[in-house]
Amino acid sequence: MTFPYRLLFLSTIIANIFGVVYIHSNPSAAQTQGTGCQTPALERFRRHTVATGETLASIAQRYNLTPTTIIAMNPALQNSKLTVGSEVQIPPYNGIVVEVPRGQTWRQIAVRYKVRPDALFEVNGCQKNPRVVFVPSKRSPGSVVTNTPNSTLTPTKLVGYPLPETTKVLVSYGWQTNPTNGEVFFHSGIDLLAETGTSVQAIGDGTVAFAKEQGTYGNLVIINHGGGLQSRYAHLDNIKVSVGQPVKKGDLVGTVGTTGTPTINQSHLHFEVRSSSSLGWTAQDPRGYLQK
Repeated sequence: MTFPYRLLFLSTIIANIFGVVYIHSNPSAAQTQGTGCQTPALERFRRHTVATGETLASIAQRYNLTPTTIIAMNPALQNSKLTVGSEVQIPPYNGIVVEVPRGQTWRQIAVRYKVRPDALFEVNGCQKNPRVVFVPSKRSPGSVVTNTPNSTLTPTKLVGYPLPETTKVLVSYGWQTNPTNGEVFFHSGIDLLAETGTSVQAIGDGTVAFAKEQGTYGNLVIINHGGGLQSRYAHLDNIKVSVGQPVKKGDLVGTVGTTGTPTINQSHLHFEVRSSSSLGWTAQDPRGYLQK
């Protein structure tokens, strides 16, 4: 497929998407209902109606994007000026729309475009076999997807353990293979072996941002910490905190349970650490934050 026809193909797909999906008014907060993943970036585009006096540069600045990104999403702009009253497709952040070759994996796509495969996977709604994906650009302000996490950047203040005693890790963070069906999936946290009813503790000081049932997470507690970090405690049996409540390191936030849709059948705590970026809350390897 030649470049002009590929642009036409991709722009047609984007146009079709706009005809069947809801366009979120707040893309940065969008999240897939019932899962821990974001709504796919391709479903989070906005329509901008060009007003008198607006230019490509001014529109790009308004949405914190580069003109190149806007042109890529609107191929017709390459050969014509903006027309007052016309609509421009606005993505949630800088990037490109990519046609995925048959059989290509997330990791292969990530290597090709030099982005983190886990972040690419989540930005696209954790889809298994997408036909077309959105690849965030290196120019996305504050983006963390183009860099491999560096342990030297892990804040030393957020260090703790979410259970009374250290325990076995049943499922590690990152890409895993399902022993039942052989499918490769991305695990956004770690699963710590623990009996149902075991106390779950905050790993650091912070404020409770979420405390209720959330789809596959089951009963979920999210704590926002300083420095743009967030910890998540999932599949809880009981929740012992409420939204807005300040907590200290070691405070009880809930008890281990089996709510939601756990990855494995053994009773455990699903624990995550995420960092704030222009792409939302991006999963990090929790091991660098665990210390008893």
